[in-house]
Amino acid sequence: MTRNVIAILRGVHPDKVCSIADTIIHAGITRIEVPLNSPNPLESIANLAREFGDHTDIGAGTVLSAQNVHDVAQAGGRMIVSPDCNTDVIDATKAAGLLSYPGVATPTEALTALRHGADGLKLFPAFLVGPKGYQAMSAILPVGTVCYAVGGVGPDNFAEWAAAGVAGFGIGTGLFKPEFQVSDVAKRAQQIVSAYDEVFVK
Repeated sequence: MTRNVIAILRGVHPDKVCSIADTIIHAGITRIEVPLNSPNPLESIANLAREFGDHTDIGAGTVLSAQNVHDVAQAGGRMIVSPDCNTDVIDATKAAGLLSYPGVATPTEALTALRHGADGLKLFPAFLVGPKGYQAMSAILPVGTVCYAVGGVGPDNFAEWAAAGVAGFGIGTGLFKPEFQVSDVAKRAQQIVSAYDEVFVK
């Protein structure tokens, strides 16, 4: 099954990214982003795309420009995640045939992103908007809008966010930090998948 969970590997190094990703994928998370402010991020994305690209959505986070989109596409990435609603980035992403998940925190940003063809929304930072804030916002979003809560979310509050209407989550430091061992990541990934399935799998 495909879970609406994006693993955010901020700070990962290219020589370790595949072993980290392998344990995440085996736990059941098949969407992985490498933020572009990580060390040599395009090399990491290329390594992931080569190793896992046939069954995993590999992409980049912290994408801030159309040039970034081009670079990620050249590296083999298929998913573009941004911290903001930059319509140039969304347009470039869709022109390249990639998945677009721009960051939004207001109804104006959310509707602007969708009008430009975003495949889903990244509610960021989610802890500032809160479940009640998103629930109010979702009333004016098109039916079927996919929204990932990112920032301050984790297994302990998945149910609250799901009740507010989000479809999934982006998990960063709750899953990976550069100092974590593979075993640490494996344990956290399993906890995340178990909590997700408890809430979303009927």
